[in-house]
Amino acid sequence: MNLDLPFQPPLEPMLAALQDEIPSGPEWRYEPKWDGFRAIVFFDGTDIYIQSRDLRPLNRYFPELVTGLAETIPAPAILDGEIVVMTGHGLDFGVLQMRLHPAAARVTKLAAETPAQFAAFDLLAEGDADLRSKPFAERHRRLQALVSVDRPPLYLSPSTVERDLAEDWFDRFEGAGFDGIVAKRLDEPYQPGVRAFVKVKHHRTADCVVAGFRWAKGQEGAAVGSLLLGLYDADGVLHHVGHTSSFKAGEKRELVGQLRPYVTEDATAGFGRGRTPGAPSRWSQGKDLSWVRLRPELVCEVSFDHLQGDRFRHGTTFQRWRPDKPADDCTYDQLGAAVPAE
Repeated sequence: MNLDLPFQPPLEPMLAALQDEIPSGPEWRYEPKWDGFRAIVFFDGTDIYIQSRDLRPLNRYFPELVTGLAETIPAPAILDGEIVVMTGHGLDFGVLQMRLHPAAARVTKLAAETPAQFAAFDLLAEGDADLRSKPFAERHRRLQALVSVDRPPLYLSPSTVERDLAEDWFDRFEGAGFDGIVAKRLDEPYQPGVRAFVKVKHHRTADCVVAGFRWAKGQEGAAVGSLLLGLYDADGVLHHVGHTSSFKAGEKRELVGQLRPYVTEDATAGFGRGRTPGAPSRWSQGKDLSWVRLRPELVCEVSFDHLQGDRFRHGTTFQRWRPDKPADDCTYDQLGAAVPAE
């Protein structure tokens, strides 16, 4: 697709580096960290091209955005932002993931049932003006003028220059599905592919039951790839909540012997009544092993950044084994509750 714009897709998006603290100073502007698909929207006044973070076209997966953005972007422009699905309980990344489906009929059905939205947070071109060399303060000012009113599916991302308000958002927006804060220097040009923004995410720890594992790819029987983590609900049912795979090569080999005594083929042990990682397989080499079931006796502490519903949104980081903690004590209660969506 050849668009009548100052530059053509694809364009690498500018990225963020992870830090522990929200930076302070008059040179920063802050935004909530959206939990969706990063996307750059190219609109030449007639045609729309939606590009993913990994430079792939997204038009076929979001036909309602192709139509809706062409009707709501007021002038030819190139917008950087996030594709999200907004629901009554906040952002729903799980529903968004379902949109990446190969069947056109399925995509059309989901587009009608769970339409996506686009939250814009940067303006890279307007009309025939390439704005990438301009400071972020100017690009954002022009974005605010361009998207002066939210017109679904197009929204202007909230932003502020007040650090105290950003800290409030960090705590208050989590229940709506946001997973942190992004800080951007007001004087910086747009730098494709460079991690010049700052992102600060929620980081917590939890004690989890290790109720299964997956082999390392290509090393079945020789090295463990990831541990499968579980938490008990109020009824005493163990649910699969995520995994941890942050081990060095030697540690992955050592885990084979460490876990062997806990292997079981008892389908009622561990992940049985609750949510499971999939169909379990036997402890044996040479087979296509999806995961191996363990007796729910081992406990480990992991760090995590964000919950999606009642499971970890991303992979967790292994901290230590907890031989002092009974597996039955690994419940959802320890996670606390995010502030409800507003």
